[in-house]
Amino acid sequence: MPPLRPEREWRERANTATIDNRCVGFDRRKNQRCAFTMAEILLSLTIIGVVAAITLPSLTGNINERTWNTQRKALYARMSQAIALMPALNGYGTYETVSAGGSTSINDTAAETFITAGLSKVLKINNICDNKHLWDCGFSSKITTLSASQIALPAKMSDLNPGIPAGGASGFTINNTAAAAFETVNGESILAFYNPNCTPEQLFWSGIDSSGNNGFYMKPQLCAHFVFDLNGSKGPNTVGKDIGIISAIYSSDTNVVMPQPVRMLDARYPYSQAAKECSKLDSEYRLPNIEELLSMYYSKTLFDWNVDSGSWSSTVEDGTHAWVFGPHLGMKYAINKIENWYVHCFKR
Repeated sequence: MPPLRPEREWRERANTATIDNRCVGFDRRKNQRCAFTMAEILLSLTIIGVVAAITLPSLTGNINERTWNTQRKALYARMSQAIALMPALNGYGTYETVSAGGSTSINDTAAETFITAGLSKVLKINNICDNKHLWDCGFSSKITTLSASQIALPAKMSDLNPGIPAGGASGFTINNTAAAAFETVNGESILAFYNPNCTPEQLFWSGIDSSGNNGFYMKPQLCAHFVFDLNGSKGPNTVGKDIGIISAIYSSDTNVVMPQPVRMLDARYPYSQAAKECSKLDSEYRLPNIEELLSMYYSKTLFDWNVDSGSWSSTVEDGTHAWVFGPHLGMKYAINKIENWYVHCFKR
């Protein structure tokens, strides 16, 4: 018998193979590959589902974080440019006690007038809401703070920090003005808190404390404070994610800041170590300057700033002193750099 040709030999060997062997590779008789069994398909789908369940939340979170960061920077740029076009930030609206018929009431048009007569002239705004209709500008009724607790949507300055309208020497107290709100053409919802009597940058000396440190009031220097939600009521409505703050400080030569606090350290450190402790947590973490600490102070309830002791700023007074912000009265102190104070870490 002559030897088999290669093709015939392959066919005869294939005919003698088991069913499993015949399903390996390309079946030339049927001109197709053998199909997977249902069990193999289900097993593959199960593995894919498990891997997806593990990786998708992290992937989605990273995408959201990048999106929020981009939106925050864009909003900050637009707000900074708009406020720079305003001639001065004080003097809008009124806040006065009105007596009539044996009763008193507060005539408060400060924040709403600041938006309608001032900010709307330099910023594209779709909708303005007064204090009784804040939710009509796209806000949720609840905000999740930096420590994951929930608070009601702030409606007055005292809701952001009870110490803002109280405390301080005569002439340095802040009126407990009501918030107004607006929506931008880009879809952000923004609460506006306004101090119509804000001042330029100058030193408000209050005296020398028991340690011999000079103290200066900063509360009156904040003119407008904004709490923004990048996507309205859609969620997660959480500080540090879609919710943040912007502050306009000083009535002239205004400084606009947008601190994003991430953590307050438990221990105290000298000035030389303060910034290093933040960078140990993350290379993007920084020590806030004195204006950024003032902005954070105005949103004390959002950031759960429960320690009344002061914390270092990155702002230096001279070769041996840097400014510490004291949250009890909203003051700054020139402190020797060798002293130990608390540290707030944040991102820009």
